[in-house]
Amino acid sequence: MTDNNTFTDHAFTEAFFALHHGLPRQAPGSDATTRHLLSLCGPLPERPRVLDLGCGPGRSALLLAAEAGGGAGAEVTAVDLHAPFLEELRTAAAARGLAGRVRTVEADMGALHAGDSDGFADGSFDLVWAEGSAYILGFDAALARWKRLLAPGGTLVLTECQWTVPEPSAGARAFWDPHYALRTTAGNLAAAQAAGYRVLGVHHLPDSDWAEYYEPLAERVRTLSGAASPAMAAALAASREELDVRARHGHEYGYTGYVLSPVTAGAGDAWPARPETAADAAAVREVNLAAFETPLEADLVDALRTDAAWLPGLSYVAEAPDGSVAAHALLTACRVGGERALALAPVAVAPAFQRSGAGSAVVRALLAAAAERGESLVLVLGHPEYYPRFGFTPASRFGIRAPFEVPDEVMMALVLDASVPVPAGMIEYPAPFGI
Repeated sequence: MTDNNTFTDHAFTEAFFALHHGLPRQAPGSDATTRHLLSLCGPLPERPRVLDLGCGPGRSALLLAAEAGGGAGAEVTAVDLHAPFLEELRTAAAARGLAGRVRTVEADMGALHAGDSDGFADGSFDLVWAEGSAYILGFDAALARWKRLLAPGGTLVLTECQWTVPEPSAGARAFWDPHYALRTTAGNLAAAQAAGYRVLGVHHLPDSDWAEYYEPLAERVRTLSGAASPAMAAALAASREELDVRARHGHEYGYTGYVLSPVTAGAGDAWPARPETAADAAAVREVNLAAFETPLEADLVDALRTDAAWLPGLSYVAEAPDGSVAAHALLTACRVGGERALALAPVAVAPAFQRSGAGSAVVRALLAAAAERGESLVLVLGHPEYYPRFGFTPASRFGIRAPFEVPDEVMMALVLDASVPVPAGMIEYPAPFGI
């Protein structure tokens, strides 16, 4: 409410919604991002039960209704507090022949109760989806409140705005701090794990996803710039400020999608991971020999064991159901511009357990152990479609470069502690790497 009480909070909210009516998106995103996040969920039932929270006019709901569940489509319950958005969704669903698959519910996504007649009992959904809406509750509250809605084996997908640099500028903080406390990828990953989730995937939304939201919004703002209503004038001013901050500070923050699955209490992880022991050394070598075409990686692990770069407790294995070593991942000390960092290499999965989740389990556990020890930066040279799920981004964003020619997208970095300045410069690997 303004100081002179010229309009109410409700009037501002209605003006804000009116400003956004008919726009294709209410937050950064794209159909390509929705499909990619869906691909990170892994197998779903043939006709999954999907809950789209804060659905807006339903761009994601429509895609999920048509394509989730191996392409067979889903039964989608779409929830939003703003009735006109739901009307837009119903009209679009009917036009696409999806009216029978999309059910709209006008409700507060932060206050869904098990006893509601609209069907929000515990375990009701195979997939809970929230693109661009979790910030209304806050990331931690969303994780806590929505977990109960997931059926056994279910998945939560949400996108969150976060810092993409370790030290945001005063200008960026002046806008965000009073509105919403942004964290880094590492902070959100830690929050998800603390809330009892396994991280199945992480996806950083490209700048083009912001353009899909902001370009139509900017045109709408220009069209309505002469609006006389005090509430609409305030909504326009707020949107102009948001667009201006993005233009000036957009390189400092962005949206990231998280694909999460609750860890069932008492059930344990499908791939329990732990620090290796002396008794595991031979098995670790066998896994590396089997996983790679040459013995170079197995020999590298053995050489690093006797090098000063070796860090006790940061060589991890994931166990198969029979207790054998299914996967192995290793962190050793390296340097960037003369400052300490860690190198993730190698990561190996026994052929029988590849594409089973064993590799992801051992990497997540290893990174969590490094974070608990106070390490701040991890580097990896690896597949650009695999390592971003753990929060890795191109190292070049931090001014970090490899000591050899390599495509930009395969040399990646993960900041574990955003309070520690990220060093820039060339990576110096331990001698056993032979670089």
